[in-house]
Amino acid sequence: MRRLAQPVSVAGLRGHQDAGLQPERTLLAWRRTLFSLVGASMLFLRWVPQHGPFAASLVALALLAGGGIWLGQWRHYRINVEGISQNRAPSPVLEILALGGTACALGGLGLYVVAAF
Repeated sequence: MRRLAQPVSVAGLRGHQDAGLQPERTLLAWRRTLFSLVGASMLFLRWVPQHGPFAASLVALALLAGGGIWLGQWRHYRINVEGISQNRAPSPVLEILALGGTACALGGLGLYVVAAF
């Protein structure tokens, strides 16, 4: 006889029946991305004395993207938990496209700073 998984909950949020803990893995992936953006902003911060306001705009862009991820983490977690409960979990397409665009912009502008200055 197969046992049903116990509901899993994080930080007082409603639990779910996913034994693979998909919402938690997704939340951890977004946190790793957040920490990567904060790390990139720290690297760009080192460029500010040599490259001025342009490098400061890179810091601001990376921190804004990281702040957007931080603000949206728990909302995404709740959406994923509700999606598992209803057997349909939506994909955050706009957020992923925005993050991809931000990463490309940061990379391209970082290369520009290195090549032009």
